[in-house]
Amino acid sequence: MTPSSSSLEFTALPEDAQKRLDVLLAEKSGLTRSASASLIDSGNVLVNGQQKPKKYKPAPGEIITASLPQPKDGNIIPQNIALDIIYQDASIAVINKPRGMVVHPAGGHWDNTLANALMYCFDSLSSANGNMRPGIVHRLDKDTSGLLIVAKTDAAHHNLSEQFKNRTCVKLYRALAWGRFKQTQGTINANLARSAKNRKRIAVTPQGRTAVTTYEVLEQFKNCAYIQCGLLTGRTHQIRVHMAHIGHPLLGDPIYGTSLDKSGFNGQALHSYYLEITHPDTSKRMSFTAPLPQDMSSLLEKLRAQAK
Repeated sequence: MTPSSSSLEFTALPEDAQKRLDVLLAEKSGLTRSASASLIDSGNVLVNGQQKPKKYKPAPGEIITASLPQPKDGNIIPQNIALDIIYQDASIAVINKPRGMVVHPAGGHWDNTLANALMYCFDSLSSANGNMRPGIVHRLDKDTSGLLIVAKTDAAHHNLSEQFKNRTCVKLYRALAWGRFKQTQGTINANLARSAKNRKRIAVTPQGRTAVTTYEVLEQFKNCAYIQCGLLTGRTHQIRVHMAHIGHPLLGDPIYGTSLDKSGFNGQALHSYYLEITHPDTSKRMSFTAPLPQDMSSLLEKLRAQAK
């Protein structure tokens, strides 16, 4: 792997059988099929350490490794993308991120990210997280909407990072989860680590890092519930994995959801609803809320109407 590339590794699963290598790579990386084919043709994709043609169909268990290109200059291009700015001052900004937007450039997503929009919108952003993540203190999954805080100065960035590390900030999410809950509230304490079988998935494992999620049922419907989740830690996919772990996967979740999901919801029904921090300059406690996105709000209203 060169300095201008990043690596992606995953294991072909039984459900991937009969899929061509270029098709499978496109699904796992987010690249277009033509871009995936070009990577394979140029020798940047290996199956069990060996080059294979793009028409090759990996067998379950075979390990695919791809070297994904990054922007040659390592800099982000500012793009005029509309942002929903909840709050801003000289040191911070709070953004309501839409579903479907990637937070920062990574394999397969080099433009139209939140970082591209931030570079266009703000004259000053922290560089504490490197050139490819300007102002980015924490992140949300592509299909998770809601509140995300941005640092405009390095001092603000370091202060906010410490708050996240020391768990002095409050993060609450709203979600729709499958099933009827036997308990209306609870705490899920289950360690998480990247899956050895599929590097794009996170799994519950005793060897993983500590992960704690609280949940509360706000409204119970016939086959699903509207819930609020709190994060006491901030692991990748934490709420999604934890809710699936206790038998209540989120509606629309393409990775941890149920195959019986007929909701038609595009991406997990998960929204970063409430964020509370201490302002890095004034030490004043500040809280922010973001309303549910239209698609999630409409689905919730439909469920309420059906329950009458």
